[in-house]
Amino acid sequence: MLILLPPSEGKSGSGDGPPLDLGALSLAELNPARERVLAALADVVARPVPEARAVLGLSATQGEAVERNRVVRTAPTMRAADLYTGVLYHALRLPELLAGRTADAVRDSVLVFSGLWGAVRVTDPLPPYRLSMGVKLPPLGALGAFWRAEASQAIAKRAEGRLVVDCRSAAYAAAFRPDAATAARTVTVRVLRETRHADGTRTRSVVSHMAKATRGEIAHALLAAGAAPATPRELAGILTELGHHVELTAPARTGRPHVLDVVAAA
Repeated sequence: MLILLPPSEGKSGSGDGPPLDLGALSLAELNPARERVLAALADVVARPVPEARAVLGLSATQGEAVERNRVVRTAPTMRAADLYTGVLYHALRLPELLAGRTADAVRDSVLVFSGLWGAVRVTDPLPPYRLSMGVKLPPLGALGAFWRAEASQAIAKRAEGRLVVDCRSAAYAAAFRPDAATAARTVTVRVLRETRHADGTRTRSVVSHMAKATRGEIAHALLAAGAAPATPRELAGILTELGHHVELTAPARTGRPHVLDVVAAA
């Protein structure tokens, strides 16, 4: 099983590890592309802060993010598991998983996508930074398209022969779209909120904030249980046994992933 995750906007402010060493990161074949993104980012953050914020899609209150990017090569690092602190990662509880018997499996089973790094493992040492996959970074252009061209082969290699559980948001899904063979082993996780009305009817809606937390809970449940589903149907069965209400839908046409709806009551 390979779980694909987005990063989080929320990040820890500082680490205590050595400065960035691309040689210490997983997926070493991405390092030339990582160097290109680092160089392009350095050019942007060397501009006046308001101009840099505009390129990076940051608000007027996020000037500190520009400074983080200015020192990204020299700042202390920490594990990706400790760096990302958003809603999904709060529910995922990676430090807890990495401290237990599942540590090796967790390291091997999770890839975190990133506008700066392409994709990393949860134990990779990273400095604080801020660069969304949705940014158009001069001169590289849209980072989703850039990383799709640069990283797809490496990610497909890691996914070979494994069930892929895709918990990414739309912006990060743009960085890797599985080919037909991989799609047949891929499940896209969608979270729906079901509301029961006084007249007995039920409606469902997608709520992004709840979706982040639920995806984190799903990933934690699978990793903590040491689950190793080989097919979409096995995945749905395991999650049902773990107490989740899930519904699996087969793709409408070949070359597309299955969809797993996780249904939560409002």
